[in-house]
Amino acid sequence: MEINEIISSGLLELYVMGETSAEETLLVQTMAANHKEVASELSAIEIAMESYAQAHAIKPSIAVKENIFAKINITTSDAIEPQVKVVPMNSAKVISPFWKNAAAAAAVLFIGSSIFTGIMYNKYNSVSKDLANVQQQLAQAKQENDDMAYNMKVVQNKNTDYVKLAGLPAAPDAVAKVYWIKNTDEVYIDPSNLPTAPDGMQYQLWAIVDGKPVDAGMIDKKKTSIQKMKSFGRAEAFAVTLETTGGNTTPKGDMYVMGKL
Repeated sequence: MEINEIISSGLLELYVMGETSAEETLLVQTMAANHKEVASELSAIEIAMESYAQAHAIKPSIAVKENIFAKINITTSDAIEPQVKVVPMNSAKVISPFWKNAAAAAAVLFIGSSIFTGIMYNKYNSVSKDLANVQQQLAQAKQENDDMAYNMKVVQNKNTDYVKLAGLPAAPDAVAKVYWIKNTDEVYIDPSNLPTAPDGMQYQLWAIVDGKPVDAGMIDKKKTSIQKMKSFGRAEAFAVTLETTGGNTTPKGDMYVMGKL
């Protein structure tokens, strides 16, 4: 058994109370003799239990004391106060019955209280985590519902023109969709089928007006739903390029998708 294991196992507490088997007693004494960490922990447990027992001891009445001494043929005048003999860790332990029983009771109370506290703490943490998970799931569901309602509002608008942007050699399988609302000149893009942009890079939408690319805004790579872009007059086509984060005034990166109105 490793040092940390024997210290955290509760075996040392049982040893101090005299509740270990012969094999366990030998193990504790051997570990204490060979490892100062175990010996120090054992000493600390002994001191703590004795202090607890002394602090919570109840002095028996004179009648009880006289009755006990009468049964063992000792008068109260001959009685000697119980003493605790302190011996080295690697030798036999001698602990008075009074202190042994008091320490055992104190240990049971302490261990029981610790177990109860631990159980309640674990249950509290479990409930808190479950509640946090539920709240997170609800927030995510609400966001998804809001996104869906937003998307449907754009797609089902009677004034919406739809443009499919097909993949180019830089990304043959990429696809994007642009929605242009004719009566308001609002532009939206669905980038959900674009490849994930690498770190430090971001997709930028361009409107082709009179044969020239016009910046239509940066695509938020954290969102996969329909996003509103910059508004402008009638365009001939739309394209998406991969630019450095923040974009450029003119296209500098590879063109990923393009589509004509």
